[in-house]
Amino acid sequence: MGIYTYICFLSALSILIGFITSKISDRIQSTIAISAAAMVGSLLLLVSGKLGWFSIENIATGVMQQIDFKSFLLNGILGFLLFAGALGIKLPILKDQKWEITIFALFSTLASTFIIGGFIYFAALLIGLPISFIYCVLFGALISPTDPIAVLAIIKNLRAPKRLSMQVEGESLFNDGVGLVIFVTVFTVAFGGAEPTVVGIFELFMHEAIGGIIFGFILGLVAHWLISATDDGSMEILLTLTIPTAGFILANAMGVSGALAMVVAGIMIGNWTRNKGFSEQSQRYLDHFWEMIDHFLNSLLFLLIGLALLLINISWQSFLLMLLAIPICLAARYLSLWVPYVALSRFRTYNPYTLKIMTWGGLRGGLALAMALSIPAQTAMIGETQLDVRDVILVMTYAVVMFSILVQGLTIEKMIQQAKKVDPNKEDYLRPTAETKARKNDDLNAYLSK
Repeated sequence: MGIYTYICFLSALSILIGFITSKISDRIQSTIAISAAAMVGSLLLLVSGKLGWFSIENIATGVMQQIDFKSFLLNGILGFLLFAGALGIKLPILKDQKWEITIFALFSTLASTFIIGGFIYFAALLIGLPISFIYCVLFGALISPTDPIAVLAIIKNLRAPKRLSMQVEGESLFNDGVGLVIFVTVFTVAFGGAEPTVVGIFELFMHEAIGGIIFGFILGLVAHWLISATDDGSMEILLTLTIPTAGFILANAMGVSGALAMVVAGIMIGNWTRNKGFSEQSQRYLDHFWEMIDHFLNSLLFLLIGLALLLINISWQSFLLMLLAIPICLAARYLSLWVPYVALSRFRTYNPYTLKIMTWGGLRGGLALAMALSIPAQTAMIGETQLDVRDVILVMTYAVVMFSILVQGLTIEKMIQQAKKVDPNKEDYLRPTAETKARKNDDLNAYLSK
């Protein structure tokens, strides 16, 4: 059987698990249930193989290796998921939160990368694993950005307060692109072979990030013009498909951030083109079509996240480091958010649960796993232990990802319910200033009053 056959069966399995979950309880997030079921299934396969009951774990592992989770996500469905998520971003609220999202996406992601890298470096030394600092920073780079796929799939369904929801969703969409750029930069330094320079690293970062934003804007502009030029509803929807397909592949081929390009183009189509290029009926088609695509691909992705356990080799040293990585990542997330949050609080008043929800709701998902799987095997070994750096990073990544999905994802609802009780009708937390007293944002107020 080929890859297409495997994808078909796994897709059907993910949908079936989601269906069963919906029949059991409406309160359980289907994505969490799918990941949990896949992880438990993977454990059963591995344990049964060790005990000699069944010998199909090698077949299952071979299937996962053929699918190539890294390529499937980073070079495939990532464009669809980011574009679908960005379509739902409301520009009036995004403008209101522009400083928060920009600072959290840039400063917090970069700060978290080095905080995690530093703590992992010293934690590894304590257990006798002298991992080079650059590889610790590489782990920090891939695990620091919150995964918009995981965040949007869980936070959005809980109907968090709108400004708070936009902070979490907007930051996750943009820090995803920023995180990918940071990872590519550190990866190039770690495995590129050439001696890194500050100018070279800066140029690489700017080419990826700024290039991705500009390309996304051009992509959105062309798509807007084409969609506005036709009155055929089916053609309008088909034209949106060209963005996460050819547009995403073209961005990656040009060496710019396809992730940031999809976010920018998605926001343009979801706000500008939605109002000016689509008829009222086509707007409904747009929402339903991309909601279906998003739900289908999310279900498949979360199933593959659970099954990724079959690709992991665990040693006792990596197991100890895995246990330490979870609290380290949570602490780094909190510290990297706390500094800008305190500074911004001098100018604005936030929901008192903002920092807690942004920390605990900073979920990691398939994107982190895909980046970890992209690290070349048997290229960097750790001292006398001869452990593969890739295996150690992959173990830590999987542990943090599954903890965030299963534990944080299942418990975040209580925090969000508490945040709703603060002000259940509206969430106008702007401190009165001369500017806000003189002028109100009509679009923002109209949206928040819905």
